Amino acid sequence: MIYWDIFWAFFISNLLGYGGGPSTIPLVQNEVVNRYEWMTLREFGDLLAIANVLPGPIATKMGGFIGYQIGGVPGMLIALAATILPSAIAVIILFKFVNLFKDSPHVKMLTVSVQPVIAILLGVLAFQFFITAFEASGVLHLVILTALGWLTMYKFKIHPALVILCALGYGGVFLA
Repeated sequence: MIYWDIFWAFFISNLLGYGGGPSTIPLVQNEVVNRYEWMTLREFGDLLAIANVLPGPIATKMGGFIGYQIGGVPGMLIALAATILPSAIAVIILFKFVNLFKDSPHVKMLTVSVQPVIAILLGVLAFQFFITAFEASGVLHLVILTALGWLTMYKFKIHPALVILCALGYGGVFLA
């Protein structure tokens, strides 16, 4: 039964996650943290931070890790298949119709209409991570990490992956 739950959690998240990784993250978080309670919000946030630093698609990295953690190697393979399957099916079925509808005003309107929903979902996710970080680390560390993150990315133009990696190091030293 656990393998079916793993498959369904990642399949439905990636099926409904129109737009790629950023739009699937809140959906995966809802399944993994809220519905099945396989992880806490803090653990999910840590996984998201690590997955952002590593190269490759974020959805497959998260699916592989969570699937492995819950169901071992079979769970990892099932989670990866469930992550990839919706896109693969859509590409196979819709490939014939791409050229027919690529300039359709309805398709363009659909794409534009989905963008605010994705932004709201990511905003809610960021707010939940902020609250979790505030409760776990306190005001001082949160202010230090926020200020240093902003300063390094916007003033010194340091790549966000390096900033995340440094924040992970800071957390490992001062918050462990």
